[in-house]
Amino acid sequence: VPLDGSHWLSMRELLDRLSQKGHEIVVVAPEINLYIKPAKNLIMKMYPVPFTQEELDYAYWKTSQHVFEKGTFLERFLKTYEHAKNTSAMFLSTCTYLLYNKELVRYLKESKF
Repeated sequence: VPLDGSHWLSMRELLDRLSQKGHEIVVVAPEINLYIKPAKNLIMKMYPVPFTQEELDYAYWKTSQHVFEKGTFLERFLKTYEHAKNTSAMFLSTCTYLLYNKELVRYLKESKF
């Protein structure tokens, strides 16, 4: 499940505290993301995805722009729907690329992740 943005910021604090108590923290994340970055108290397992950082940043930026666009309710609704559909496809691809990454899945199974 993609966990980025504000979800990650909340989770990061929890992981920092668990690490302070001696827990080993392994984070599995796509190479292209908003806030999930390597840190000294985390073991990062990252995997490639079929989009660039610029494409991800644009998708998030475009979401905020829909609020300010002019047009009829129907026009704005259809634009928002189309954008949500494209963004959902991007998130689905992060899940798909994780599941088809045989080396990473093998590591997760062997470590009883």
